[in-house]
Amino acid sequence: MRPAQNLKPATYRCPLCGKHLPSLSEHVLIWPEGDKSRRRHAHTECVLRARKAGRLPTEDEWRRAQRRERTSSRIAERSAFSRLRARLFGKD
Repeated sequence: MRPAQNLKPATYRCPLCGKHLPSLSEHVLIWPEGDKSRRRHAHTECVLRARKAGRLPTEDEWRRAQRRERTSSRIAERSAFSRLRARLFGKD
């Protein structure tokens, strides 16, 4: 998410509320899960409302969640392997 204001005569549609967004108005750019090629222009108020409701994580929050997810899946894999090894070889 970053502040944006465009001088070209364009009109965007806010992905959060669906209403028109003139490029000359103050707004922000958002993109899903770090994929900046899919960035969208959104009303600042809509983004703040979505953030407050917990529906729009920042890139840092998203990256932290991804790291936690990878770590917990590795732990689950390791423990499954440990259980299998203990079952096959009687060791832990």
